[in-house]
Amino acid sequence: MTTLQEAPPMGEKMRCYTYLSVREDAMELFGFATKEEKQLFLSLTGISGVGAKTALGARSEGKLARIAEDLETRGTEAVYEATDVTREADCRRLIERTVERFGRIDILICNAGISMRALFDDVDLDVLRQLMDVNFWGAVYCTKYALPYLQASKGSIVGVSSVAGIHGLPGRTGYSASKYAMTGFMETIRIENLKKGVHVMIAAPGFTASNVRFSALTADGSAQGESPREEEKMMSAAEVAHRIVRGISRRKRTLLMEFNGRATMLIKKFAPGLLDKLYYNHMAKEPDSPFK
Repeated sequence: MTTLQEAPPMGEKMRCYTYLSVREDAMELFGFATKEEKQLFLSLTGISGVGAKTALGARSEGKLARIAEDLETRGTEAVYEATDVTREADCRRLIERTVERFGRIDILICNAGISMRALFDDVDLDVLRQLMDVNFWGAVYCTKYALPYLQASKGSIVGVSSVAGIHGLPGRTGYSASKYAMTGFMETIRIENLKKGVHVMIAAPGFTASNVRFSALTADGSAQGESPREEEKMMSAAEVAHRIVRGISRRKRTLLMEFNGRATMLIKKFAPGLLDKLYYNHMAKEPDSPFK
């Protein structure tokens, strides 16, 4: 959603956060609907090479076109390619299109993901295959074709994982398995490239306000259609992006963005059995919990 799309009808009032960019050859005024959007923009433009040229890949070509147009109005060169990350050829084409346009790749962010909500007793195994195809294989395909360019630029790879990739999340067997797989893959890529200067960061945002729970797959593979959680109390996607950019600039190994993620790491180390019970009880309290 862009600032222009969020604007009210002509003649009505709105609050807009602005940033004036002054250069030798131009003065540009940028407007943002929220403080988070403005902060993300400043973070992106504050890192050399980030924000100036961006390549986007996702299934919805229409949404990609709108985002690219918005980026262009903010002074960011953008290219996009309709991409289904479950298809190796699509991922290869995205990388090739990026290199054709910009000549290099400095940062790869593997962020495509879907979730699920069903007990393993009840779930169709095709649901787990879908999650692995998107969450794990999508990251593998994109990394495979981008890696030579990242080695040349000594760039960064970011795998957007989850606390579900740190400890098993009940009712989300396929999701946890895919995030564990991604984590193991990214850690191995980091080790294999120790002498080649490639930075690999695993980011675990925790619960984030997005459509991932609305589109989460149920036992039969249909979309859940509603969120069992209070989305308004979660971290915004813009804040997650801002923290990822900051983590890239600091070349961090692991980025745990919430208290729950850091607490999970600590409790898992010293009292894993207690963590099992905490996770079970937490999920049992969800509306329409599969444990009920």
